[in-house]
Amino acid sequence: MTVKTVKMPCTAPNVYTKVPDGGWGWTIAFAFFFVEALTYGIIKSFGVFFNDLMESFDETNSRISWIISICVFVQAFTAPLSTVLSNRFGHRLVVMAGGVLISTGMVTASFSRTVVEMYITIGVVSGLGYCLSFLPTVTILSQYFDKRRSLVTAVASTGECFAVFSFAPAITALKEQIGWRYSLLSVGVLQLGIVICGSLLRPIIIKEQEEVKAQPPEEPTETKYMLENEQTRTSIESIDSGVEITTSPSNVPGHTKAEPKSEEPKEHVQILAANNSTPPEPKNKLLDFSVMRDYSFICYALFGLFATLGFFAPSLYIIPLSLSLGISKDHSAYILSAMAIAEVFGRISAGWVLNKKPIRKIYIELICVVLLSVALFAFTFASEFWGLMTCSIFFGFMLGTVAGTHIPLLAEDDVVGIAKMSSAAGVYVFIQSLAGLAGPPVAGVLVDTTQNYSSAFYSCAAGMVLGAVFLSLVRPCKVGLCRRRQQRVEEGTAQALPELPDDFIDMDIGKAENSGKACDSTA
Repeated sequence: MTVKTVKMPCTAPNVYTKVPDGGWGWTIAFAFFFVEALTYGIIKSFGVFFNDLMESFDETNSRISWIISICVFVQAFTAPLSTVLSNRFGHRLVVMAGGVLISTGMVTASFSRTVVEMYITIGVVSGLGYCLSFLPTVTILSQYFDKRRSLVTAVASTGECFAVFSFAPAITALKEQIGWRYSLLSVGVLQLGIVICGSLLRPIIIKEQEEVKAQPPEEPTETKYMLENEQTRTSIESIDSGVEITTSPSNVPGHTKAEPKSEEPKEHVQILAANNSTPPEPKNKLLDFSVMRDYSFICYALFGLFATLGFFAPSLYIIPLSLSLGISKDHSAYILSAMAIAEVFGRISAGWVLNKKPIRKIYIELICVVLLSVALFAFTFASEFWGLMTCSIFFGFMLGTVAGTHIPLLAEDDVVGIAKMSSAAGVYVFIQSLAGLAGPPVAGVLVDTTQNYSSAFYSCAAGMVLGAVFLSLVRPCKVGLCRRRQQRVEEGTAQALPELPDDFIDMDIGKAENSGKACDSTA
């Protein structure tokens, strides 16, 4: 089946008769790649400024680290706001506004004199911009793809990983030439590219193609008149009530074909005729909290809450863990780079596997989460460079399979479906924000208490195991909910249709035949 598109100006929505699985969606995927690079890529590369900020502001490492912690928290906590604004003003305008906020926060931060000003500029202003830029882009990308959704989203999300490779050494080299303040200013100017990416996000409208019903073949004349006579007999009883039904061609002068009267009022016919024209675009709710009544979504949100505990802390503590094991700084950096490279392959591999049909994607995600838990536990047994390198590669690969697919899986019918994807993503990321803010501090408390960096990985693994438990409940909850709805529909249908006696039709036809014989004898 070909996809029919309606060509409109570049600022108008793209209208398709079904999900295109391509078309302008490839441009959206290209834009999402750079949005990932200019948002999460910059956040993960921000560590190159840590030592400079500590020296300039004479602050501790923990106080400087709160800059990114606040930024990540604001980004996730304001996700419902991003959903509301996207549904009200459109994805394009919201992403462009987010790009302006990100750039403004970074540029202003380059003139900061205290770490508190950094909390406001990068933590709050840029953090809000990150939310307004990332979430609407991944949401509209999911709307352009169906069969290829998992693969395209996974590949496009690798922009974050490639950004870490390029930005970290580039910013380091730039600092040696112009200093950290002008380097941060340059990063802020570069992030204005998000505005260009946002301008490419054309909205999409799926308008089902009207099916023209084929005229049924004309019945033989003899059979037609037999049916008309049968209808005439059964309607004789209604003549006494003043209602006359005319079906015989002899009662329709000047017509060679009978036209049965429609029982529908004229107003309804006019509404149907009006519906044949272009329907107005449905008005979406600004934020649909009905997803919170869906048990499958609740389980999936709890999975995201606990799994997020294992997303951020390992990248923060892998280098301190390696240094505590006596590994040099250069080799520690190689371990982190290997983790990032493995994450690229993990994202692409997960997208390729989930793109296969038929496949239950929620079960593949569950397998990846279980293996990710194993990888986190494995860190605690590593005692030298190659052991830690192996664990990092394994963890990076499994992290890529989960991090690149857990949000797009909201569009699957096992969770909420594509119709509620926008609102569900906002609520889901909002719930994740709690773990995003608490994850690194909880791991830090355990490290300070035990004086062992392996304790941080225990807390991450425990959270990932709890996430796997809730993820395993998503499909059973969805199946049970569908069954309950089907039972309610069947019960309502049974109550709406009263039972008729078996001999009701026979009695009515018998009366009609007796009345017909009486009329014939009178004639």
